[in-house]
Amino acid sequence: MALTHLDDSGKARMVDISAKSATKRQAVCEGFIRMSAGARTAIAAGEVPKGDVLAAARIAGIMAAKKTSELIPLCHPLPLTSVTVDFSMTDDGVRVEASAATTFGTGVEMEAMTAVTTALLTIYDMAKAVDKAMRIDGLRLLSKTGGKSGPWRAPDEC
Repeated sequence: MALTHLDDSGKARMVDISAKSATKRQAVCEGFIRMSAGARTAIAAGEVPKGDVLAAARIAGIMAAKKTSELIPLCHPLPLTSVTVDFSMTDDGVRVEASAATTFGTGVEMEAMTAVTTALLTIYDMAKAVDKAMRIDGLRLLSKTGGKSGPWRAPDEC
């Protein structure tokens, strides 16, 4: 199997996507931040001293998705057509789900993952005064559409 990000002499390179068709592509990812009941309650009630945790995390996730190629060395800069970041309270913390979309020649999985990761880190940063023991986990791709490989959905058992 040839490694796409290495040239013939083994040096890192950005993959040439000029021959790929520009198609509508979307990726959806999720991640979790586990925390104490007190931290969860404070976030849900808007009582964290730093302010509205989820509003800040949403903006941070969207901004991060737009800068993914600046953070991940061999990612292409993409013209994103949409980025969403949503939250749901769980029994032990917060679930973050992000979606990224483009009409371009390469996928948006890394943009969606970067949005989730940055939103989770923002939640940690804003709520660490309430709970320093929070734990981030479960980052994964849920689904993708578009491109040569077509649609993909994560198995439920992951």
